[in-house]
Amino acid sequence: MELEDKVKAVEIVFKNLDSAIAKFQSTSSLHCKFGCGKCCFKPDIEATILEFLPFAYYLNKEGKAEEWYERLKLNDSPICLILNPTQGGTGLCSEYTYRGLICRLFGYSARTNKHGMHELVTCSIIKTEQTTAYQEAERKIETRSEVPVMSDYYMQLHGIDYLLTKDFYPINEAIRKAIEAVLHYYSYR
Repeated sequence: MELEDKVKAVEIVFKNLDSAIAKFQSTSSLHCKFGCGKCCFKPDIEATILEFLPFAYYLNKEGKAEEWYERLKLNDSPICLILNPTQGGTGLCSEYTYRGLICRLFGYSARTNKHGMHELVTCSIIKTEQTTAYQEAERKIETRSEVPVMSDYYMQLHGIDYLLTKDFYPINEAIRKAIEAVLHYYSYR
């Protein structure tokens, strides 16, 4: 599969996930607090290379890939470099359209526990400030209501490119490796 085809395939997965999350948010009434972004400051967020391939592809098309690559090489912070804490709005992601899979899933998806049951993966703010809606969403999940399941979406990415999804890296390293992959691909074209 050519790079452009991989990018399009990932974007289709993201588009379908975004629709599923919007539906879940609408039925659960869960929502992020305006301007929060607290989850983005977690220092141990990990991602795969493939989930940031659309971002790297976009940067390359815009002529910004090498600049971002250098910024990522020089940056030793574990906090995502795409994060912009001074940005106004619902989220703090400066490249919201190109955020990774983990960024899309957190808050409005479920993981499967060791008993095969789904558990909502969300933040403490939603749990404490939207207690009733959170508890109702948990009940719906227990009865197999429609909720995006993390492993389903990671498996979809895995089906696009096994090698670019087999390992998880700190988020900035995943972004840097995605940019490396795009730059490498185009250096031989």
